[in-house]
Amino acid sequence: MIEEPKEPRFEDDQMIVETQSTTEVYDTRYLVAALLVLVAKGDGNISSEESAEMVGLINDFFGISSAESLSLLTNAIEEAAENPDFEGLLRDISKLLSVAEKEEVALMMLKVVAADGHRDAEEMEKLRLAAEIIEIPPDTLHRAYDRYFEETQA
Repeated sequence: MIEEPKEPRFEDDQMIVETQSTTEVYDTRYLVAALLVLVAKGDGNISSEESAEMVGLINDFFGISSAESLSLLTNAIEEAAENPDFEGLLRDISKLLSVAEKEEVALMMLKVVAADGHRDAEEMEKLRLAAEIIEIPPDTLHRAYDRYFEETQA
């Protein structure tokens, strides 16, 4: 029997999804990991450079250990493969992010796209999709691109 989840509820910086038998708790750390995975998998696989970049970005952004970062990424990869409404889940969790945080996430996604030295069209399309899913305003996305190019040109 497939259990339908109840409407998600938000408590502090977490989103809680309940069914009759389980409770799942999602937070911004999970959201960032899932978005980075979505972008990195855009070309069909996640390179070792992309993996290392994602671990480092999450580690730095949230101030957590590499092991915790890797665990978040692993959970996101598994959820992406198992959840038919993965994008809907990300859209719901994104309500936890401020506009400034969305800019930071966009910058991180750009760094993941560039991590393996290839800016594949598929990954750029996933970045566009991720930005749409979490409703990054166009001017915010533009600022993230500007910041990325400033950092890489320096």
